[in-house]
Amino acid sequence: MVNVNEIWTEKYRPKSLDEVVDQEHVVERLKAFVKQKNIPNLLFAGPAGTGKTTCALALARDLYGENWKHNFLELNASDERGIDVVRGKIKDFARTKPIDADFKIIFLDEADALTQEAQQALRRTMEKYASVTRFILSCNYSSKIIPPIQSRCAVFRFKPLPDEAIKSLLKKIAEKENISITEEALNALIVLSEGDLRKAINILQSTAILYKEIDETKIYEMAASLKPKEVEEIVRLALKGEFRKAREQLLKLIALRGLSGQDVVKSFYRAISDLDVDDKLKVQLIDKLGEYEFRIAEGASEDVQIEAMLAQFVLIGKTHF
Repeated sequence: MVNVNEIWTEKYRPKSLDEVVDQEHVVERLKAFVKQKNIPNLLFAGPAGTGKTTCALALARDLYGENWKHNFLELNASDERGIDVVRGKIKDFARTKPIDADFKIIFLDEADALTQEAQQALRRTMEKYASVTRFILSCNYSSKIIPPIQSRCAVFRFKPLPDEAIKSLLKKIAEKENISITEEALNALIVLSEGDLRKAINILQSTAILYKEIDETKIYEMAASLKPKEVEEIVRLALKGEFRKAREQLLKLIALRGLSGQDVVKSFYRAISDLDVDDKLKVQLIDKLGEYEFRIAEGASEDVQIEAMLAQFVLIGKTHF
């Protein structure tokens, strides 16, 4: 039985830069800094679940060894995003002397959530305590970080993890946790994670809590998502003009899996992108998906919008075939 008190993303988080998965273009540069025992201010930018936080923690461990926690402060800027945090926690830690080291590290996760005022205050703090403190900022969108901070940092851009790297690590975790998982289930995890390793591991752990033998169906049920084959069948029915049948199948799956409107649109997007139809038809379908995803995001009724989307697919089918 899976230990529910363990979070696998933490349990299997790399403890050293040597263990980081498939970000060699970043890791090699960070190792050079560790070798010199000095780092500049750093800005990690890239999609979620690609190793930004892991690299920051591994860098601190490699630099400071067992005493890394004494010289490392981690804050999540999405929770503590105001100017008071910069003037309080960050400034207090930055001004104190490092322990058995030349400098300390302040790691601001999700720094793109900091307000403009907080970023301006942070810029000044970075200047004032440059002799004893280094900053590592991580964000999904570097464009949300003000230029004065960007210019003070060495920028590292993280890429989505390749499918084989995700699959390899998931296999190792399944083996260590004594879980039987099919190749189809691993492929489903890769599709659902979209390069986000953390998401893939969390879905795997959630499924493993209930099942020791995991197949594709169990993964999609746990992730509250539609299988590509299910979506393909619904789309083809709609394009053939069989609106009622497509609607019945989709509503049944929505009720069965407990899907939200945005879950449905994302599932359709993933499936339509790989659909074996000509590009002109694919473009029309994706264009409609974007329109209805926006309507749902703006607060329109999910049930009405999902059925309206299917109706649009029927109309596209009539003009195309």
